[in-house]
Parts: sequence; structure tokens; C-alpha cells
Amino acid sequence: MLQSYAYLFWRNVLDLKVVTKALLESEEGFNVTQSDESLIITNDVGINAVLVVQGSQIIVESLLFQADAVADQAALDDYILKTHKLVPLTAVGKSEVEGQFYYSAFGALSSESKVESVVLEVEELFSNVAELLEGYSEFLKK
Repeated sequence: MLQSYAYLFWRNVLDLKVVTKALLESEEGFNVTQSDESLIITNDVGINAVLVVQGSQIIVESLLFQADAVADQAALDDYILKTHKLVPLTAVGKSEVEGQFYYSAFGALSSESKVESVVLEVEELFSNVAELLEGYSEFLKK
């Protein structure tokens, strides 16, 4: 079914309406809204991610928790560096939003990627976010 979008997807390097439709038709139960040149995606348990096109890249990012919520940021950072290969297609970093720093999970791919690849990236990110939240919970303040 996703292959039917291929022509529209390639005509514009990235047509967010085509991606929105593909995400809504996936089996993951996503809620998707477009905001300017980005998509806000929510899964069935309320985790949010933002998909944005930045030049030749598509970035899909989900904020995990505020950095201030971490008991020992150096220990968490060390743990992330030692275990980051355990979550395929997803990287972890820190992002600043309105003056607050957050740990975030993100994936990136080419803006010329097939719509199926974009959907896979989003699905994988949400799966990995759930694992990361569980794995990092011991580092959060009680």
C-alpha cells in the first residue's frame, strides 16, 4: 500500500502530506498533525516526536526528559556512550527547548528517502524511545 505513494513522494523531495497519510495508515495507531514544515506525531501511549526536514536531511526527534530530572548527568552520559549501539537507528543527545535542556532520541535520514523508509524510521524511534525511557529510569531523581 505504501508503494502507491512513491510517485508523489519522489515528485517533491519530501511531501509531508504523503508522509502524514502513510503514518496514519500504518499499524502503529499514530496521531499526526502538520505544523508549518514539520509533523507532530503521537503514538498510542502519548509519546510525541517531531519530524522536520532540514536541507537534505529528515530529522525525527522525541524529547525523553528534562536534563534537570537526572540525578547524575555525568553518570547517565557515560552510560549512554557505552550503550548507544543497543538501539538501532536511534541516537541520543541533548536538545535545548525554550531555555531548558532535554535528553532526546532522534533518527536522521535523507530527504530523498522513500516514504517506507521514513515510516520505518518513525516506528523504530518510538520503539526505541520506550526502551530508552525504561533503561534510563534508574538515573532519574526519585
